[in-house]
Amino acid sequence: MNRKELIDHAFQAMKNSYAPYSQFHVGAAVACRDGKVFYGANIENASYGATNCAERSAMFSAYSNGVRKEDIEAIAIVADGETIATPCGICRQVMAELLAMDTPVYMSNGKENLDLTVKDLLPYAFTQEDLQ
Repeated sequence: MNRKELIDHAFQAMKNSYAPYSQFHVGAAVACRDGKVFYGANIENASYGATNCAERSAMFSAYSNGVRKEDIEAIAIVADGETIATPCGICRQVMAELLAMDTPVYMSNGKENLDLTVKDLLPYAFTQEDLQ
């Protein structure tokens, strides 16, 4: 799946955002090599620590459906802000665990795009290899 199509999927996912506190809507889409796409949206909670980010929602959805890192082609993350929103630290750590380090990460706010890899976002990731 090309970058534009995956970003379009992420904007579709963003429509499911539940952000009554921040009013900051985020969507994510995980593209798999077999053509499947898994959506995620940020879901806020009055107890802010219980909030879940869009990218983790999308990755957890994919994994909950049997997908593993070798099956994932790319992830797109979009937000409705003036600038491109990059993943928070927790999401970057989860990406380092659930995605390959060379997985493309496409980010957009609808006006600008930023294409990186997981390794670009978290160059010195703490991974399962560190636990050996």
